[in-house]
Amino acid sequence: MEQRKIGITELALRDAHQSLMATRMALEDMVDACADIDAAGYWSVECWGGATFDACIRFLNEDPWERLRTFRKLLPNSKLQMLLRGQNLLGYRHYEDTVVEKFVAKSAENGMDVFRVFDALNDPRNLAHPMAAVKKHGGHAQGTICYTVSPLHTTEGYVKLAGQLLDMGADSIALKDMAALLKPQPAYDIIKAIKDTYGSDTQINVHCHATTGVTQVSLMKAVEAGADVVDTAISSMSMGPGHNPTESVIEMLEGTGYTTDVDQDRLIRIRDHFAGITPKYKQFMSAITTVDTEIFKSQIPGGMISNMESQLKAQGAGDRIREVMEEVPRVREDAGYPPLVTPSSQIVGTQAVFNVLMGRYKVLTGEFADLMLGYYGECMGERNADVVEIAQKQTKKDPITVRPADTLEPEWDKLVLEGTNIEGNNGSEEDVLTNAMFPGVAPGFFKARPEGPKNVGRTAEQVAADAERESGASKAVREPIRYKVTIGDRSSTVSVEPA
Repeated sequence: MEQRKIGITELALRDAHQSLMATRMALEDMVDACADIDAAGYWSVECWGGATFDACIRFLNEDPWERLRTFRKLLPNSKLQMLLRGQNLLGYRHYEDTVVEKFVAKSAENGMDVFRVFDALNDPRNLAHPMAAVKKHGGHAQGTICYTVSPLHTTEGYVKLAGQLLDMGADSIALKDMAALLKPQPAYDIIKAIKDTYGSDTQINVHCHATTGVTQVSLMKAVEAGADVVDTAISSMSMGPGHNPTESVIEMLEGTGYTTDVDQDRLIRIRDHFAGITPKYKQFMSAITTVDTEIFKSQIPGGMISNMESQLKAQGAGDRIREVMEEVPRVREDAGYPPLVTPSSQIVGTQAVFNVLMGRYKVLTGEFADLMLGYYGECMGERNADVVEIAQKQTKKDPITVRPADTLEPEWDKLVLEGTNIEGNNGSEEDVLTNAMFPGVAPGFFKARPEGPKNVGRTAEQVAADAERESGASKAVREPIRYKVTIGDRSSTVSVEPA
């Protein structure tokens, strides 16, 4: 029987370290793995977008555009892939269409091939222009369905959204499960229905996190239903709130009707490289190391939990995290059941914190008010009319039903002018876009950029000291421990052997 080839997208250079170590991995710790990654036979290599752009300028003093150009040089045989937040690009607000066009053009010019375009609310109107821009500039436009679970989200609804994405010219469809909610049977049902409806040649890529412990089975069922490409992360950069291990998924396919073109000898070298790097980032590593099936109830992604915990601790209320986790589903229902993915996850999570600390909807964040008023787009469900009224009173803004970007004035010329007054801005369109994405952070980055990249991980000396301390502690446990015990005027020596 002829085996069907399954493509693998490797996540080690982007989502893996975003999920496991707060996106802190520096470029210098990735470059030595690139030759093996480039030769391993992946369908694509995800290396840019998401939170990496923000982390580069906020923490690492790295130019994200230079990072992209470096990957293009070091991965000449690979399709480079990025995550693009639709009309939000890589920021946290909607941008006017000209800015979207410029960003996509510059990303393609600097080496990007595959654009995974998603919208946090699954609002097709927020995807149409970014998808058209990707097509215009020769990129692979991957239209994305953000998977979530609610009384309103159905297989039929996801199939309909897939059709809308294909009508926009999508070269492939991505089923994106950002919170490890995709169980095996829904994975099979959704992918089979899309294939049956739009044809077996419709390419489907599947992205899952590993947090709930069930999604490697979901990937297998997805493949059986017709999925063409699955996302994985090399084992030394996997599991927890991250992803399923590349090697494990490949081994899972052995003896089935499916295979991959990935070179497993290369995978060993990639694995060992990152295993040697991760100790440098110990202080950023996620505290979530075990399976958490409670996520099926709360639908809270791992990164969102850590963000809420930090917000509560800052208010001296770290012990109230359980109350917040119970409040999140209620806030989500009031907002019309948005999927919880950037930026909707942060917006809903922060409002849940406010509700617990201050009383339900006594104070709305500006972002949550905008979400309730339609300024991020439309959700699947109806919004709570009482909360919409509170948002109107607080913001003095009226609800909208049009595409949010249609309310924006042309802003490119204004952004260019703003850039000319920022110290260190080199006048390039890339710098204009960097400032547009993160205007509160970019000026400081431009000023510090001449100092060069900094690695905020632990130094080699600190890693060695950690290892020595751990080794010493382990050695002490392995050797007999002797105690002198005195009772009255009699003394005895007791030796305790290790178990």
